[in-house]
Order: sequence, then C-alpha cells, then structure tokens
Amino acid sequence: MAVATIVDYLGGLGLPDTPAEAEPVADPAAVLAAFRQGFYRCLTGRADALFELTDAVLCADGPVTSLVGLSLAAEHRRGHGALYDGLNNGCIDLARLRTTLGRLALPRTADGRIVLAVDVSNWLRPDASTSADRLFCHVYGRAKGQAQMIPGWPYSFVAALESGRTSWTAILDAQRLGPTDDATAVTAAQLCDVVNRLIEAGHWRDGDPEILIVADAGYDITRLAFVLADLPVHLLGRIRSDRVLRLPKPLRLPGTNGRPAKHGPEFRLDEPDSWPAPQHHTTTETTRYGTARACSWDRLHPRLTRRTCWIDHDGDLPVIEGTLIRLQVDHLPGDRDPKPVWLWCSAVSATATDVDRWWQSFLRRFDLEHTFRLFKQTLGWARPKIRTPEAADRWTWLIITAHTQLRLARPLAADLRRPWERPAAPDRLTPARVRRGFRNLRAKSAQPAGAPKPGRPGPGRPPGSRNRRPAARHDVGKTVKRDLSITARKQRAG
Repeated sequence: MAVATIVDYLGGLGLPDTPAEAEPVADPAAVLAAFRQGFYRCLTGRADALFELTDAVLCADGPVTSLVGLSLAAEHRRGHGALYDGLNNGCIDLARLRTTLGRLALPRTADGRIVLAVDVSNWLRPDASTSADRLFCHVYGRAKGQAQMIPGWPYSFVAALESGRTSWTAILDAQRLGPTDDATAVTAAQLCDVVNRLIEAGHWRDGDPEILIVADAGYDITRLAFVLADLPVHLLGRIRSDRVLRLPKPLRLPGTNGRPAKHGPEFRLDEPDSWPAPQHHTTTETTRYGTARACSWDRLHPRLTRRTCWIDHDGDLPVIEGTLIRLQVDHLPGDRDPKPVWLWCSAVSATATDVDRWWQSFLRRFDLEHTFRLFKQTLGWARPKIRTPEAADRWTWLIITAHTQLRLARPLAADLRRPWERPAAPDRLTPARVRRGFRNLRAKSAQPAGAPKPGRPGPGRPPGSRNRRPAARHDVGKTVKRDLSITARKQRAG
C-alpha cells in the first residue's frame, strides 16, 4: 500500500473526540446576519447580482451542476445575463473580505491552540485553450502509476481545523497560483498574511500557544519554517520516506584541529541502521488500527545546497533544525503491513505530549479534503466554464463565502435527512445537511440585495454574422524558467 494511504485511513482513527472550543457567541442568527451584511459591503461592483448568486448556490435544490441553472433559483431574481455580467465585470474588495473572515470565531484544540492547514486544489480546465494562466496540475489516478498532468487553475487554500472527527473547516484565504509564481514563495506570503490578520483580530496574543500549520508532502516545509521564523507558528509537514536528514553536529573535543563540523551523521529514512535511539517513543490505542506508535528524534535538519530557492541566499546556508516523527500502526483495512509516515516539525526540544499532539493534528489536515469535495461536488466550484482567471477568482470567493455561511448556520439548521439516512445530532450535521435547510434560515436573516430593475435583453449578434474577434489562445505551463544552480545562472548571463 502506498505511503499516503495510511494517512487517508488514519483520518478515521478511533481517538476520543475533543469538542472544538470557539469564542462564545450570544446569538448565532445575529452573527450570520452580520456576516451577510459585511459580505454585501465587500461587493463593490455588481453587488446585488453577486450576492444573489451566492444565495442561489446555498439554496439550490441538490448539487450545483451548471452556472446558468442557478439563475432559475427563486433566490436569484435576475436573469442569466446579470449572472454572467456579475462574474465577468463585478468587483470584490478582497482585502476587506479577508479581514471579515479573519474576525469570525475560529475552532481551537483542547489547549486553546489554532491549527491551520494549507493545501492546493485544482480547478481543471483541459479544453479551455482561450483561458489564460493555466498550469499543468498533478491529478492522481485510481490505479497505481496512473497520475496525470491536466491543465487547470491551481488554488492554494488556508483553513482553520477543528479537533475531533469532522468534515468542517474554516476557510480563511485562497490564492490562485500563476505561471510566474513560485509556489513556496506564494504559500509563505499567504500564510504570513493569514497569521498577521489573526493576530490583528485578537485570536492570538502574547502567551498563547504557537499556531500550528500543517502541510502534506510537496511543500518545502523547511523553507517555509525559515521564512516564517519571525511569526509565532510551528510548521508540521509530511516528508518522503527516501529523504536524508542530518543529526546535530557532534561536540568538538579539546585539541581537535581543522574546520568545525556543521552537520552530524546522516539519518536515512529508508535505512534503519542509520537511526540512533529516539528521544521519545509513544503508543496510542485505536479502535480500528490497533496500536499507533510514534518515535521522535530531536534537532534533525536537511543539508541545504545553493540551488533552487537557496540560490540567492546571502551568506552561509542556515541550519534549520526540527523534530522528526515516525508514525506506524499495526494494521489497515486490506493491508496487514502498512508503511510508516514520516513527519517533520520546526519545533525542537519537544515532549512526548507534543509529539502525540502533532501527529494527531496532522491527521486532522485531511478534513480539508472533505471541504474540497463539498466545493466541487455540491457547491459546483469547478462546474462553470469561465474564460478569464479574474472571473474564476470571483467565483472562488463566492464559494468560500457560501461555505462560511453554512458554518455560521451550523447551530441553527435542522436535520432534513433523507429517509435512507441515519439521524444525526444537531452538533454533528455535515455541511451538505446544513445546506438543505438554509433556504428556511435565509428568509429570517439579512437580505441587503436590492430588487431588480425592469429591463430588456440586448439584441445580441445579428443572425448570420460571424465573430470577427476570435479569442486569443494561451499556452499552458510556466512562462519563466528559474535558474536551478549557480552554473546555470552563469551560463545564462554569459
């Protein structure tokens, strides 16, 4: 079984659920109404059309299958022309909207810590040759070795995670990755902005536990830890099982000649003979997978080279130390010998309690996959055939705002379950079940959008005429090639 498979299964660990702690609110209905008013004030162009389009997404019967079909919803009082005009020519004050999202109550762990997750989800557009800024997106196949590279728009999302088994997350930010963007640099800037907004909103104060940011493999977790070192955060990410790290440099004995060592012996993740004795070894009993064993080694770091993102670094390359964690379970469904998962955290001198909290928080990162599935399969995020990336950004933020309203309506919604579905407790409703009853909640909440004005549709293109302004075609992929080494840079300069 692949290494990533263990993480997918461990998302259902039989660990005791800890209720998410959030800031107390006096009236959830008042909070929802205030957010709807604040969202409307963030719409600075075609506000009524964009606001009613968001309500149509929330109140449509069943999953959203097409963009034009939303114009038939009762909540969308305008025609389909106004719907497309709002997406193509509307305007959203994203700075104000991000601040509004950051001021909402956030889920926390039992010790009051904020856990953020960052991940990329792809809006695939393989046939949109007239759409700009598309990249080749990595898409996993159903069978082993069936991964594909499909053109699309990748979006980087940042969300706050809840504790315990749940499908709810609090989306705080989204950023589209363009052809000229460095994914690590964009992610670092995005996380920096999110953390600063949370600090300004009062969610983190001096003396509070550090904010934990979790990421899956594919992120340069050590680079992110170096860039975000000035913020009150700890970075936790999964690393490949074939990585080679370095132990702390040995003590220099008196009378030793030569240059002092900068790195210690090699720690090869796929060679147990190179592992020293771990500092901590913890065991956790689970209901489905037997005993989960976690071993940790302190102050391990990668040996950096002056390539890729470190090519322009001034001075000596830094030594970025952290805690290495190896997680192993007894068995998985269909696999009696699962492979371990390796994690690296930017914090050092960790305790056994810290190690258990980190790997359990990392498993909660996969709750974000439920949010992506809701976006695409229920809210119809990737359904519209939008041409411009600016319109795609507006639609993405409308989907985020719709999901936020579902989260705020969570304590107000009734369980409108299907006859074949099991009853759920009021505090255990999924986002899809909350959406079923949102039409009833909307009637009692704020509706700042104005009534539509009477008008007539335009004449359109005359019959028999041709389009004499064909849309431009755009290539797919990166448009800027980065020097991977000092030699390549010198060759290009020469």
